[in-house]
Amino acid sequence: MSTANALDTTIAVVTPENIAFDYQLAGPFRRLPAYLIDVVVRSGLILVILSTLLLLGVLTQLPVPTSLLATLFIISYFLISWFYGTVMETYFNGRTVGKWACGLRVICLDGRPIDGTRAVIRNLLRIADLAPYAALSQLDDEIPPVFLIPTGVIGLVSIICTRRMQRLGDLAAGTMVVVDERSWRLPVTKLDDPRVAALASFIPGDYRVSRTMARTLATYVERRAYLTPARRREVARSLAEPLLERFEFRPEIDPDLLMVALYHATFLADPRDPPPDLGPLANHSPLLHAQPPQPHGGAAAPGTEFEELPVAEVVAPAPAEAPTEAGR
Repeated sequence: MSTANALDTTIAVVTPENIAFDYQLAGPFRRLPAYLIDVVVRSGLILVILSTLLLLGVLTQLPVPTSLLATLFIISYFLISWFYGTVMETYFNGRTVGKWACGLRVICLDGRPIDGTRAVIRNLLRIADLAPYAALSQLDDEIPPVFLIPTGVIGLVSIICTRRMQRLGDLAAGTMVVVDERSWRLPVTKLDDPRVAALASFIPGDYRVSRTMARTLATYVERRAYLTPARRREVARSLAEPLLERFEFRPEIDPDLLMVALYHATFLADPRDPPPDLGPLANHSPLLHAQPPQPHGGAAAPGTEFEELPVAEVVAPAPAEAPTEAGR
């Protein structure tokens, strides 16, 4: 007897840097409160504009005709209703006030932020998603037939029937609404070399890599096996030189080894784990001002323990969960 699979609303978006972001899609019942909040915000903006016009008329003691107020109300309603979502989503990273309050965001299907063109398309088609409209005159004959209530049946059916839970506006614009929380899945690359953990242990615990640096590290470590040692050092040097100075490491530290150690400290090391067993490297230090060890009565060349790192096999290629903030 087969068992039914649980509904999975998580979708993976792979970036050109070969990093997969897991997004949780926002369903209709999570998007409805955000829409209602935006309706309240839009209505509040219209009331503020009308109140301001009335206040200006009172202060200037100029009579304000009712026809002028009606015209300004219609213009304000049109502009705010049609372009509120467009402006907010374009300039606030896919969020409106309602989406921000409910923890939602609009993104493109490839994970990129939404642009102005897509925001215009998805918001202009909102009127189609809110169809069909029910007239209040059906409830009471005294109510004018101009008052309509959007049922949103078209948008609801579209969200339910599409894999990415997209309404018609999202389908036309190539967008989707996601919960504004995402996790990273990075290729886990472990190197069987004790110098990686040894050098990583000297990286300051309060150092945080940027999101761009995290992606660069993941891409570099994944592709370094296809580069010659000289090419690896050449590519890594531009990133490693400022880090050597910041960490106060010896300048002869291999830049390739430093990049791999930083990758290890950022994505693989767990602060809750006990300190790694460094073995024979326990007495060696890459720090610039550290005293070099004196094995067998002779002086060791500083930094030689942390020079060129050989290419090793990937021992755990399966994806693993990494923190949402780059670095630890």
